[in-house]
Amino acid sequence: MPAEIRQKLHLSPSGRLEWFMYGNTLHVVPVKEDTIAAFRGQGKEDSVARLLAERSKDNAHK
Repeated sequence: MPAEIRQKLHLSPSGRLEWFMYGNTLHVVPVKEDTIAAFRGQGKEDSVARLLAERSKDNAHK
């Protein structure tokens, strides 16, 4: 990603991005470094617990 765009979005060179396709349009969304804080209050009951479990599984496979 060009430095100018990273600076505008306040992303570090190691910042993560998510890519989504909607029809023929590609959307690139920066992932917040603290995904738990970004997710808090957005989901259904026990969503944070499910997210933490998923992250633990992801980290175990690295």
